[in-house]
Formats: sequence, structure tokens, C-alpha cells
Amino acid sequence: MSVLAAQVFHSFKEPSQGVSFYYENKLKKKGFDFIIGVDEAGRGPLAGPVVSAAVLLKKEKFNSRIDDSKKLTSLGREKAFLEIIKNSIFGISIVSEKTIDRVNILEATRLSMRQAVNSLIRKLHPSLKGIGRCIPVGLGAPKVKGIHVIVDGNMVLDLTLPYTAIIKGDTKSKTIAAASILAKVTRDRLMLKYDKIYPEYGFAKHKGYPTKEHRDILKKIGPSRIHRKSFKGV
Repeated sequence: MSVLAAQVFHSFKEPSQGVSFYYENKLKKKGFDFIIGVDEAGRGPLAGPVVSAAVLLKKEKFNSRIDDSKKLTSLGREKAFLEIIKNSIFGISIVSEKTIDRVNILEATRLSMRQAVNSLIRKLHPSLKGIGRCIPVGLGAPKVKGIHVIVDGNMVLDLTLPYTAIIKGDTKSKTIAAASILAKVTRDRLMLKYDKIYPEYGFAKHKGYPTKEHRDILKKIGPSRIHRKSFKGV
């Protein structure tokens, strides 16, 4: 765990409202050239995977609204998703319900976030050549100078990179908000595919979340292969 985790913004006054590049700009003033935002989707559902995304934005101005994915419509998320992937370096990790049942949802979420960051870093390596402070060291989860990760929530991650956890970060940081959109859209698309395989569960509607309708179906016909057997009510 990085000694900088959850400490970098101790002396910073948080923005009064709205999603912005406040944290990203503060970190750049501290000497970090690359700011990676991380968020997840799918901690609460009774079925399906947990998905995390890590995003390094190449620009600040977008035609689509970049905000907490929960505040956007499905169409708004899809439009933003397409624009983000065209204007970023990103990594996405999908951790299955089987892994969730084996290690618990918290550890599965941490795993997915770490894998998403590592996926992004592997893509980023070629662009680091010739940039003084950004020197890759080692393999797998390399330590790279000049990079800082900002993650939504109070997650403690096993990273070799400095990182900061920001409570409700998807409502404050545009980079984290972008990650939340990639994670949410990716997971929703997966659940739509599962809906075709298991149409009786209504995954297209509730995406696996514990709605009354979903719980009633479970009581009536029992769980499918993709349900999280370790979750209460499954």
C-alpha cells in the first residue's frame, strides 16, 4: 500500500459542488503528470460480475456529460462511453460471481480495481518512453514515477503506485466519473447478454440488483448459474 494513499488531499479544500478536475489539477501541481481515475459497478447486485474501470483522460472538454454514472440516463451513459474510450487510455476488469463467492465482494472489488489499473499501465508504457519522470520499473504491476491513482470510495488497494481514495469521488472528479461510466456501461451490456440466456430472471430490467421483482423470482424458481450464492436472499 502506498504511504501517500488517502493523505495527499489532507490539506486541500474540497470543491463546494459538482464534478470537476479539481483533484487532478492539484495533483498535477504536485508534480504528477498522469492521473488515473478508478471506479466500479456491481458491488450490490445478487447476480453477475463486479466490473472496474481505470481511466486516463487525454482531454478535459467533452461533448457528452461526464458525471457520476448513476446521474445519467442509459442513453447518456452510452454516448459518454463512446466518447471516453475514444479520448482516453483505459483498462477494464471483470471479476465473476464465482470469484465473488470465493473471496467475498470486497476482495473481488479490490481485485477488479487492481487489474483495471494494471491493464491501463500496460497500455501506457509505450507512451512513457522519453518522458523524464515517468520511468517504468519491473513487470506485472510496475512502479512508475509521475503517475497518481484516484479511486472512488474508501478502498484500500494493493498498488505499487501512489493513490488517493476520495469519498463520493464519482461526484467530484471527472476522471473518476469517466471510470464509473465505463464500468457501468460494460456491466449493463453483460447483463443484457445474460438476460437472453436467462430471460426468466429479468436481468435486462434490474441488472441483477435486489429489487422486489428480482427477489420474488428467486423465491419462485431459485438462482441461476450467475447468481452470487454467498449473498443473502439467493
